[in-house]
Amino acid sequence: MGLFRKTENSETRQKGEVISKNLDKNLARVKELFEFPLNRDFIIRDIQIDCLKTRGVVFYMQGCADKTQIEKNILMPLLQKHQERVKEYTLHEAMEKVLSAVVVKKVPSFHELVQEIIMGNTILMADGYVDAVSVNTSGFESRQVEDTKIENVIIGAKEAFVESSEINRSLIRKYVKNEKLVAESMHIGEKMLYEVSLMYIKGLADDWLVENVKKRITEIQVDGMVSISQLQQHLEERTYSLVPSILYTERPDRAASFLMEGYIALCDGSPGCLIIPVTIWSFFHTAEDQYQRWAYANFIRFIRMIAYFIALLTPGTYIALSEFHISMIPTDLVLAIAATRELVPFPVLVEVIIMEISFELIREAGSHVPAPLGATISIMGALILGQAAVQAGIVSPILVIVVAITGLASYAIPENSTNYMIRISRFMFILAGAFMGFYGLSLLFIIIVAYLVSIKSFNVPFLSPKAPYAPSSKDMILRPPMWKQWLRPSFVNPQDEQKAKKPKGRLKS
Repeated sequence: MGLFRKTENSETRQKGEVISKNLDKNLARVKELFEFPLNRDFIIRDIQIDCLKTRGVVFYMQGCADKTQIEKNILMPLLQKHQERVKEYTLHEAMEKVLSAVVVKKVPSFHELVQEIIMGNTILMADGYVDAVSVNTSGFESRQVEDTKIENVIIGAKEAFVESSEINRSLIRKYVKNEKLVAESMHIGEKMLYEVSLMYIKGLADDWLVENVKKRITEIQVDGMVSISQLQQHLEERTYSLVPSILYTERPDRAASFLMEGYIALCDGSPGCLIIPVTIWSFFHTAEDQYQRWAYANFIRFIRMIAYFIALLTPGTYIALSEFHISMIPTDLVLAIAATRELVPFPVLVEVIIMEISFELIREAGSHVPAPLGATISIMGALILGQAAVQAGIVSPILVIVVAITGLASYAIPENSTNYMIRISRFMFILAGAFMGFYGLSLLFIIIVAYLVSIKSFNVPFLSPKAPYAPSSKDMILRPPMWKQWLRPSFVNPQDEQKAKKPKGRLKS
């Protein structure tokens, strides 16, 4: 079928208001849709298509389309004089031979026409023909590829996603060189068009999982979105839970590694992408874990695990020991703590909450002030505030040490949403330790573990493959050597469970 059609059909009418053969009528309708001439960014250019001896109109949105491509690939070819006899050409043949753009497609309705213009493409209409032509001239401004800002890189690729969907997809394809890597375009928004790319490896990712994600995206009924983070909140299964069910990453190499395991990635014009589904280990691991040698990676993971427990339990444990289980502390240390708290007018619970909230205020202030001042405010604020609080007798010196160690441990948590989860849960453990001591801490910890076992992310148990057990490469708390990681995680139901040959032993040199 050609780019243009002389007749309209019922199928096109069902999709929306179809384009008429009358160019003046079409022009009036397009002006009405885009509020022309009030909208100064909407550009209309009348031209005479010399090769067809007919009148045409070019539409595009200034700032969304690349003017150089429009001039080179559309206007110059159409306006130049052709010596061949026009009657030997159909309009479809003329467009194929004249337009020099790579991507050219027909647009049968005004609904699709609006979408194409908003996406940065240029529309060409010719008098006497029903369909319009969309030429890919997208030219949105975006940053160049830069280093990561949140997931800092020690070893590995330093590239991060940027505010361009095309660049983001190309960054993923740079690492996943597979002809079966699919990028399906999906649109959301009743009034504002939002496009998201659903990326997965066809023949590897579970078909049910792909269809489930598509279904959830199509069920979203909103006017529009501006960021992949907003889409994450619409897709997550437990809105009021502290536990995240979708992973956000700004690293293309990390997204690529998930795709090669059978996961799904969602990306748009945001400096990050979403990974579906996830388990608790996804938030605990980093990309460098696979780039480091076995001993180095496991050492860092062990330190990171300690940091999780320190950030979560230290203040609550301090309260439980000082209020309920004082006999468990060595006598000399008890006397030292009692001497430092002799002039403090507040109970331990109030003292801890004051310092924890003060630390959170310093952290939040440091993240929102200009970058050159952020580190200075954090360091000076903590030092001056802590020293002044101790000298004023509001808090004890040992509590300053406890809060400082807790804050340092929270900085060792690599994933942002997990960091927030630990920081909020810390206050729950503070209250549990203040009211029931170690019994309260133990009870709350058991409740949290039971909750983690019960929840799922897109039908995948959150503690898989540990609970319930599932075959995998056992890359959980510690990771095995690279040559032993020959299985893909079975809990995502990959269509090919093996990513390498089963190891039969290693030759010793």
